[in-house]
Amino acid sequence: MIEKLTKEYLDDLLVRLAHHSSAIEGNKLELSDAISILIYAYIPKAMLEKEYYEVRNHKQAFEYIQHNLLNGEKLSLGVIKEIHRLLLDHLDFNRGNFKNISNAIVGAEFDTASPEQTPNLMYQWLNNYEYLMENAETEEEKIRIILEKHIEFERIHPFNDGNGRTGRMIMLYSLLENNLPPIIISKELKPRYILGLAEQDTNLLYDLVQPLIDKEKDRMQKFQNKIS
Repeated sequence: MIEKLTKEYLDDLLVRLAHHSSAIEGNKLELSDAISILIYAYIPKAMLEKEYYEVRNHKQAFEYIQHNLLNGEKLSLGVIKEIHRLLLDHLDFNRGNFKNISNAIVGAEFDTASPEQTPNLMYQWLNNYEYLMENAETEEEKIRIILEKHIEFERIHPFNDGNGRTGRMIMLYSLLENNLPPIIISKELKPRYILGLAEQDTNLLYDLVQPLIDKEKDRMQKFQNKIS
């Protein structure tokens, strides 16, 4: 999949992912700010250092997954940790390592995994993901598995911070690795997205993303048409 995508489309995908994924976590920067930072390496206005890095770090993480996918690198715990390390550059002293302190999700009525449980749970998470994907036959099956594992990842909450942004980048990695269209969950869909995670409702998330997949296929084709 990745080798067939145009540079313009990949730039467009990066900007939208960085903006919306960061906005879901409370980042106030606009889409135009993300374009300036990521495409033109220009800071357009005064902004919080934290919000700047939350957006900017998506570029190095996105370039990392592009490199991996072009070289046939499968999703692994090492890849997941490196995605986190790159996304949390300048933001978390423990970046690239599983959490060493207990954490919680705002408003959640369940406990996340303890630091002691996390390595084994993530090992099981990856093994189960690989098994399910190897036995999936249809595009819908694969997408549902990726969404189910996204829910599980967020409930484990394996890192001190940045779990949401890391989880959505992992989801993108999984989709592209399996020749599926990217999914960008917009900030406007945050309430339904958070509800799906909280309720562990794969059906809700699938219904949420299905129109997004159709739109993304159309967007990919339009960028492809520009070079035809």
